[in-house]
Amino acid sequence: MTTTAHTIIRNAPAPFDGEIALDYEGRLLRRKRLSFAGGVFMVDLPEVTSLDDGDAFELSDGRQVVVRAAPEPVIVIRGNLPRLAWHIGNRHTPCRIEADRLIIRQDHVLEAMLKKLGAEIVHKDIPFRPEGGAYGHGRTFGHDHGPADGHPHGAGEQIHSHASAQSSSGSAQASSHSRSSGHSHSSGHTFGHDHPAHDHA
Repeated sequence: MTTTAHTIIRNAPAPFDGEIALDYEGRLLRRKRLSFAGGVFMVDLPEVTSLDDGDAFELSDGRQVVVRAAPEPVIVIRGNLPRLAWHIGNRHTPCRIEADRLIIRQDHVLEAMLKKLGAEIVHKDIPFRPEGGAYGHGRTFGHDHGPADGHPHGAGEQIHSHASAQSSSGSAQASSHSRSSGHSHSSGHTFGHDHPAHDHA
């Protein structure tokens, strides 16, 4: 009989019966066959779910398998963090925000843009744990804004502005959009959040 996992335990407490390392893409799933040192199980969740390091699969046989963020190629960014975070958030790119650096997945287009903005770039292979959505979980989905040096808006298009801020701890904050209608949303788009479509030239 196939062992299944229908439930995720958020920030699960130890002890665990095993662990499984998944990269950022691998931690977004609904139905998938996974294997770890203790065997194989089928993930069958009610909806597509974004997992964090420390969450656990609750298996049908009672075992708990904790998720660990696997190392993957990333870009470590230093420089004028509020300005750099604004441009990264402007492209809805998943980003890890720390007091003295930003971390994104490797992307040659974004890397070229950031270098033009004076960023110091270092390539590393480390676990990627970007900022979550407004409620702590969820994903940011990138979309193409055209040339790396900016994205002009076509005539008659609904205008939206991008703003950046810096927290009291000194860490850069992701950019946000605001509309004249009064609707605002953070640069991290999470599942279940809808907003009117807007096109970029």
